[in-house]
Order: sequence, then C-alpha cells, then structure tokens
Amino acid sequence: MAIHSVTTGSMMCSFGVAPSVFNATPKMISSSYMQVGNIMDNIPITNIPPFGMCTSIANPTVAAATSAALGVLTPMPCVPATPAPWTPGAPTVLVNYMPALNNSSCLMCLWGGQIRFTYPGQVTEMIP
Repeated sequence: MAIHSVTTGSMMCSFGVAPSVFNATPKMISSSYMQVGNIMDNIPITNIPPFGMCTSIANPTVAAATSAALGVLTPMPCVPATPAPWTPGAPTVLVNYMPALNNSSCLMCLWGGQIRFTYPGQVTEMIP
C-alpha cells in the first residue's frame, strides 16, 4: 500500500549523514491537513533541504577535500543537486496535474545519492 508523502515527511540520502525534512511546494491540495508533494517537488534547498554532510566522492567539494587530506575521505557540507523529478510517483493520483509522491518515490542526486522517504509524513490507520 502506497502512502502519499506530505510536508514534514522525513527523507534520507544514501551519501548524507543526517535525515532531512521534505517541504512540498504549496498547492490547493492537502492530506491530513498537510501539503501533498508531487514529482516536481525536487528543488534543492526549497523542497529538499541538506542532509548534513555529503560523503560522495563524486561531489567536487568532497573530492577536493579528500585530495587535500591525502586520500582520507573528508565529508563536506551537503548541497543537494537534484535536476530530475522524483520517480516513479503515483500514476493514478494527480496533484496539480502531476503524479503524487508516495513512500516508494526516489530522487537521484547528481553526486550519486538516492534520496528516499523514511517516513512519508502521514500514517494510515487500519481498522480491523
């Protein structure tokens, strides 16, 4: 069962060292009184805040710091670089004419990281 991701959902990057909180672009649609995200909510800093420090050697700042430290991996501050939309989204649920985000959506960073939801921001209660 897919759960739609909303503002306050928790995310983690595979090369980040700390979780971050998703911030959906304001829309006229909400779920559980929170803004619902769609696949186009991929703007660095605005929608995707930093994940503490970045450990990806593909990140130029990490590569430079690691080189200066004679090859010892040196994490540097994270600045997400997310040029493409989230995938796959929920194809049957549209938010502002774009697929809604759900708990299985993934966003790729230019530095090789995979950004995924660890908590979508809302909970579905199952009634027996």
